[in-house]
Amino acid sequence: MFQNPICVALDTPDPSQAAAMAGKLKNHVGMAKVGMELFYRAGRVGYEKLAAQGVPLFLDLKLHDIPNTVAQGLTSLMSLAPAPAIVNVHASGGPAMLEAAAKAVDGKARLIGVTILTSLSDADIHAAGFDPASDTAQTVVKLARLSKQSGLDGVVCSPHDIAAIKAACGAEFMTVVPGVRPAGAEVQDQKRIATPRAARADGADILVIGRPITQAGDPAAAAAAIAASLEG
Repeated sequence: MFQNPICVALDTPDPSQAAAMAGKLKNHVGMAKVGMELFYRAGRVGYEKLAAQGVPLFLDLKLHDIPNTVAQGLTSLMSLAPAPAIVNVHASGGPAMLEAAAKAVDGKARLIGVTILTSLSDADIHAAGFDPASDTAQTVVKLARLSKQSGLDGVVCSPHDIAAIKAACGAEFMTVVPGVRPAGAEVQDQKRIATPRAARADGADILVIGRPITQAGDPAAAAAAIAASLEG
């Protein structure tokens, strides 16, 4: 897997600011997450400027469309230099979309499926039309199984869902986990959270952590402290 499990979320639309932050953190994190805010503003040029800092990138665009459109989009993303370490699609796009995505990526990156966003509760997913007889935990496992059957490498999931996904899909099926907050950090807009150490103990492969690092007075020290907590 990845030697350092910490993935810092660079949730900013400013490519220069993101590159500067990546430069500060490259010796303390395993990778950096590039989201919609940054990629839609900066595009290929901004992405490659950030990649030049030497940090592997998780391109978090959550593709969700008809199979051909998603496949073509991922084919374009695989032409980035360098290709991202991880890319993702919405697992709820269905088996045909997921299989087309896996074929398009063709092992050039780890492909993961977004299950249920950590900002969503049971009531939220039922309001969105998911099976009212299933809660978030059950729905996440269904989507994780579908992702594995469709050829994906893993899923994005809440810290609370890691153990169930590993039990259903196997220890090698990758879990990328947002909603991770060091003890004492603000919850902000996340609803299903855990500390880095607890998430790692449950089997999280990648810990996505944003504001507790990027908005700290000393981001490098904050990332180093989280890494130390995982070793302790």
